[in-house]
Order: sequence, then structure tokens, then C-alpha cells
Amino acid sequence: MENQTETSTHPNSTLPGAAPAKEILPNSTAVLILGILSIIVCCFLGLIMAIIALVMASRGKAVYEANPGLYSESSWNNMKAGRICAIVGLILSLLVSLYYFILVAIVGAAFSLIPWEMCRF
Repeated sequence: MENQTETSTHPNSTLPGAAPAKEILPNSTAVLILGILSIIVCCFLGLIMAIIALVMASRGKAVYEANPGLYSESSWNNMKAGRICAIVGLILSLLVSLYYFILVAIVGAAFSLIPWEMCRF
């Protein structure tokens, strides 16, 4: 067998004259997924997902601001989009939770007005 030299086709490999590849911002994809899921679920579970995504996004933002040249622009954009989705999901989850709270209060008040002593079971 002959000795053949293989050229690397990995996207992070550096070729002569090419700019070095930048790293992916930690948890940028997770923040995006949690932000989108918090909008889709938009109830109590969505509230938890939105809070987790916002905490992860704030940590990711601090990491990016410490050394912005190290991370790729696309991962930073994913982090920003996930943060925006998490904020929207948080607001929707709070509105849905408020709606359910008011609904339970109205139904409870309606049941308290029923003359139960006149009902025969």
C-alpha cells in the first residue's frame, strides 16, 4: 500500500492563508431550543423553560463579552434569538398563568353562590 497524505475536510481545520475557525458559544443552541419550547408550551412548564433559558443566556452573554473575537457570529445570533424567544415565552406563560388563576377564581366564586342547602342529592 502506498502512503497517501489526506487533506482534512473538517470545518475547524486551518488551511494556509485561511482565518482560524471560531468557537461556538457555550449553550447557544440550548438557549435557542428552550426559548422556542417556552413559546410552544406557554404554561407553567414554559415559565420554567423561559427562566432557565434567560439564566443560560445571561451567562453566555457574559462569556461572549469577555472575549467576543473568540466566538462565531452565528452562535451569538442564536443566543440573542433564544433570549428573545425566552422573553416572549415568559410573557406568554405569565399571561396564561394569570388567565388560569382568574378562571379558577371566577368558577370558585360562581360555585359559592349556588344555594347548596336547597340541592337534594
